[in-house]
This record gives sequence, structure tokens and C-alpha cells, in this order.
Amino acid sequence: MTALDETPTKAGRRAWLGLAVLALPTFIVAIDLFVLLLALPNLASDLHAGANQQLWITDIYGFVLAGFLVTMGTLGDRIGRRKLLIIGSLAFGIGSVACAYAPNPETLIVARAVLGIAGATLMPSTMALIATLFPNPKQMATAFGIWAATFTLGAIFGPVIGGVMLAHFWWGSVFLLGVPIMLVLVVVGPKLLPEFKNPAAGKIDPTSVVLSLLALLPTIYGIKELAKEGIELVPAASLVIGIGFGVAFVRRQNRIESPLLDMSLLRNRTIGGSIVGMLCYTSFGGGLLMLMLLYFQLVGGLSSVQAGAALVPGMVTGAIGFQVMPKLAARFRPSYVMAGGMIAAAMAFVTMTQIDADSGNWPLIIAFAASSLVGVAMPGLGANLIVGSAPPEQAGSAGSLAQMANEFGSTLGLAIYGTIGAAVYRAVVELPPGLPAGTAAEAGDSISGAAASTAGLSPEAAGALMAPAREAFVSGLNTVASIGIVVLVAAAAFVGIRMRHVPPFGQAEAAPAES
Repeated sequence: MTALDETPTKAGRRAWLGLAVLALPTFIVAIDLFVLLLALPNLASDLHAGANQQLWITDIYGFVLAGFLVTMGTLGDRIGRRKLLIIGSLAFGIGSVACAYAPNPETLIVARAVLGIAGATLMPSTMALIATLFPNPKQMATAFGIWAATFTLGAIFGPVIGGVMLAHFWWGSVFLLGVPIMLVLVVVGPKLLPEFKNPAAGKIDPTSVVLSLLALLPTIYGIKELAKEGIELVPAASLVIGIGFGVAFVRRQNRIESPLLDMSLLRNRTIGGSIVGMLCYTSFGGGLLMLMLLYFQLVGGLSSVQAGAALVPGMVTGAIGFQVMPKLAARFRPSYVMAGGMIAAAMAFVTMTQIDADSGNWPLIIAFAASSLVGVAMPGLGANLIVGSAPPEQAGSAGSLAQMANEFGSTLGLAIYGTIGAAVYRAVVELPPGLPAGTAAEAGDSISGAAASTAGLSPEAAGALMAPAREAFVSGLNTVASIGIVVLVAAAAFVGIRMRHVPPFGQAEAAPAES
């Protein structure tokens, strides 16, 4: 029997205070992701970090976090979710201080890796504790909506707070923002958060931990590098190696008595359907976000700060959507709400198939805002269903799967949709004649390369170079939007049919969740 089969009593004031505590690390993690990008130029200058070191500084957090999610989700189920959250919060605070005072790039990279390990403890533990605090399905859906909106608010305020800090203090100050908040969680958390662990859990299998890391880290690295550099031997080999270890990991989980990840969770119709839907939605969102930022800056003429501000309306509507969708899912079947949200988002993206280089920024801003309002039904309700459908003793593992769908989906989207956009650009761009060979090669590879190639050119020559580059880039964006629409509609059909057995939140389930 799953949590969705029950109609427990409602949680009280203490639970909502506990949710406020759980929102703290989520808010800080969101801010941390964005302030680093703002601080990167300053820290690169002060620490004399090269281009490759800068990439590792920005990427190592996500690599390590994704690699440890499965392990930490299961570890929380075994040793206690509150205990793991407290330990992770302490580690995050220590890692933040180490980042702030890093004397060289190597130390900063190691400190960011520590933050990644700590971050992997936070999200699965938080999701599982929300399920423990709010056993009532309606309240759980509302709580997950508030929790998800907290991340969006962190993304909104992160650049603003980071900009103020960088204007008055040194680059390391942005990493200290989370330290006092993590200390509050460490002090208050034990008083407001319940402890829960699986009393029948076996020991952690070290071989499975190693296999999970060997599967996830090379896979994510390969996908990211293929998206950046195209088809090359090392990232392609890394991807193949990661997939091979992934197969070995799955086989081992099916054989051993106490698996790191119970594969029956993935065979659950509600959990499996939610993961597929979230992967489809977040992958398109990840790829589209990168292309929109490039459009705002290199086609729409905005600065990097203005481009970030152009995303704020979409983040605000997304935060609103996270509050509205649980209420709809209490009246209608969640599968229909999620499917309807993806179809409505696909309709908003139709605008992106029609824009050209002279359309300006507002059509894209409005389309993103409209799609965010309705599209968040899939990740918001999906995370709730994944955790709520798992047995209580496996909620941490389920939370790691939900977070993995978001992390892996965004990474996959950057690779797939970014590659498609780049391929269209290269296929259709028509550069002006007479360009030096090196300039033509760089400008013909990407719109970023074209923009870089304008250095030293006269305004007339730069304009003649960028005009076809902008048109080719927008053609790629049109193509990506068209493909994404098809993917979202197909995912909506899958979710609507596969998960139609799930009743509105708070009602008894009409059909078994197992396939």
C-alpha cells in the first residue's frame, strides 16, 4: 500500500514550521547556482584561473551532486533523513566557507566538490521529510508546491543579492550567504523535523555505490562535453563507459538482497510515469533555456544581466504555477493536470517556431512566462507523486530519483537540443564572402563564434557578419521549439494514459500502481 492509498489526518502548525525550515537549504542551493556565474569573472581574475579551471569550478558541483544522489537518498533511509540533512547542512556550510576563502583555483574546485556531495544529501532528505511531515495527500501536494516555488524564488533573488554583494565585497562573499541559514537549520531542524529511517534496512553495498558513481559521473561528463565540443573521442568513450557501468549497476541491484536502489520503484506505474514525464519536460526546458539566453544577448542585444532579468517573468509565473497546480490536482486527476500543462506549454512554444531575427525579445519573454505557468505541473506534481507513491521506508530513495530526473533531464537537454540548434546553424548559415579562413570557420561554427569574430572589424563588416549568423541561429531555435512541441505532446499523451489510475489528491486510488 502506498501513501496515495491512505487519507491520514491533516498536519498541524508544527509541520508547516518544519516546511519553512526545509525551504531554507533549497533557497540557498538555488542562490548558490546563480551567484557563482556572477562571481566567475572576478574570482577568475583574482585566482588567475584558466579557462579549463573555470569550467571545472562551474561544473564540478553538478557532476558530484548527480553522482551521489542515489547513494545519499538511500543512506538517508538507512541512518535517518533528519540526521543526514543536518550532516549535509553542516558540510554545505563548511564547503561554502572553504569556497569563500579559497587561495587558488585547485582549492576552490575541491571545495565545490564538497558542496556537491553536501547538496546531494539535501534534496532527497528534504523531499522524504516533506512526505513524513504531510501524510495527507492534499497537504503534501501543497507543501511540495511551496517547496518547489522556493527554488524558483532563489533563482529570482540570487542574481540581485549576488550583484549587491559583489558591488560591496570581494567575490568570496557570495559563498557566505548560505552559512548563517545552514546554521539556523542545524539548530532549529532537530526541534521541528521528525526523524525517520527504515528499521529493516540492510547495510549499504559499497560495490553498488562505486558502480553508481562510475555510471553517473562519466555519463554526465560525456553528455556535457558532447554538447559543448561536438562528437569527440574522449566524451563519446566516457558516455559509453558510463552506460556500461549503468547496466552493471542495474544487474547488481536486481541480484543482491539489500540493493542501493530498489528497482521495483522504477516499475511502479506512478513513479516510472512521473520520471519519464519529468525527463521529457526538464530536458526541453534545459536546452531551451540555454538557447533563450543566447538569443537575448546575441540576437536581442541585451547584456548578460538584462538577459537574466528577461527570465524573471517566467520564474515568477512558474512560482505561481507551483501553488495553483496542486489545487487543480485535488479536483482533477493529476495525470490530466500534468498532461494538460504540457500541452498548454507546447501551445505557448508555438510562438518560438515563428520568431525571426527582427522579432525582438518580448515574444520570447511572454512565451516563456506563459509556458512556465502551466508547464510546472509536470515537475511539481511529478516530484510529489514519486515520493508519495513510494513506501515510507523508501521515500529518500524516491526523492533521489525525482531530483535525478531534474538534474539528468537538464543535462540531457543541453546536449540534445543544443546539438540540434548548432547543427541547424551550421547547415544554413551563409556568411559574407571574403572572410579570412579562420574567421569564417569560427563564425560558421556558432553564433558565439560569429560574435567573437567581430572583434577588430568595422561596424559595417561586423553587421554584415552578424546578420546571417542571427538568422541561422533563429532557424535553429525554431527547429528546437518545433521538436520540443512534439516531445511535450507525446509525453503528455504518455502521462495522461499511463498514470490515469491516480485519483485526485485526497481520494482513494482506483487501480493498482504496479504494472
